[in-house]
Amino acid sequence: MRAAVAPAPRAFAASPERYTGVAIALHWLIGLGIIGQLALGLVMTQLALPRMTEFKLYQLHKSIGITILLLVALRVLWRLGHRPPKLPPEMPALERHAAEGTHWLLYLFMLGLPITGWMLVSVSPYNLPTVLFGQIPWPHLPILATLSNKAPVEAVFKAIHAYAAWLLIAIVAIHAAAALRHHFIKRDDVLRRMLPPLINMRRRP
Repeated sequence: MRAAVAPAPRAFAASPERYTGVAIALHWLIGLGIIGQLALGLVMTQLALPRMTEFKLYQLHKSIGITILLLVALRVLWRLGHRPPKLPPEMPALERHAAEGTHWLLYLFMLGLPITGWMLVSVSPYNLPTVLFGQIPWPHLPILATLSNKAPVEAVFKAIHAYAAWLLIAIVAIHAAAALRHHFIKRDDVLRRMLPPLINMRRRP
């Protein structure tokens, strides 16, 4: 008689207390990409750089931005088919609504900022091609790329992109502060459920 073998745990399966492995990986990849993009944006706009260095940074900025756009789209599709863990039942209703609203704002800006950047590149009078990480050609948006007078439209998208970046900085800061508050002050599992399995931040009494 053969001994019964317990099924191996699925690394990408969710539990009532944790996100799936795919959701966790996408969350941190997108988060690191956003931090890098915001840092690059500040360097490109606030520092006097040599022209070639500035050009290379803009190309990198575009490449990371499109990558974030694709990862966020994948994250949204994954979330539609995988319900996230529920918030702690003891969380007040107002705080619960604030958390959900912040998450939707994050998704809006994580999609909107790369799209406005894509629009900005497409309408640029310089008409510079976008080649992701120097390897993969990425097209301009067709309508914007064929405008006859691009300069005024470019100015509008440049302002939208810049203000949206500052707003995203504020939203990310609020999101991070709320997660740290849950872990270190409220001592619940809100942060831990999104941490990779190798990182063990157990609640302390």
